[in-house]
Amino acid sequence: MSLFSVMNIAGSALTAQTMRLNVTASNLANADSAASSLEKTYRARHPVFQAQALDAWNDQGASNAGVRVAGVIESNAQLRKEYQPGHPLADKDGYVYMPNVNVVEEMANMISASRSYQTNVDIIDASKQMLTRTLALGQ
Repeated sequence: MSLFSVMNIAGSALTAQTMRLNVTASNLANADSAASSLEKTYRARHPVFQAQALDAWNDQGASNAGVRVAGVIESNAQLRKEYQPGHPLADKDGYVYMPNVNVVEEMANMISASRSYQTNVDIIDASKQMLTRTLALGQ
């Protein structure tokens, strides 16, 4: 495996972690958004990652190994139902429906994603330094 492949793999991980950070930010932004019915209530979302094998090759003959986002799924955790009869979005029984976003879990997810992102940046930087030193050997 060449150092260019290492950079491609780390780059795919950066893309995946960026998606994870964006989805987490969306969940946190909607953590307190109320709705008038179960159907309209925001549901927490989570990206699904898929590993790509090292022996996978694309049309140009380059390895497309790494990780990719296979999709984003909605959490099936139970939504919160709060009794707030004075709320403008309350249903006829006085209940407001709240998202199933766990703020503590999302913050832990954000910290994990940002650390993974930084690790992959460090991998790319180390690969770049190794390539530069290898090129300097020929001088």
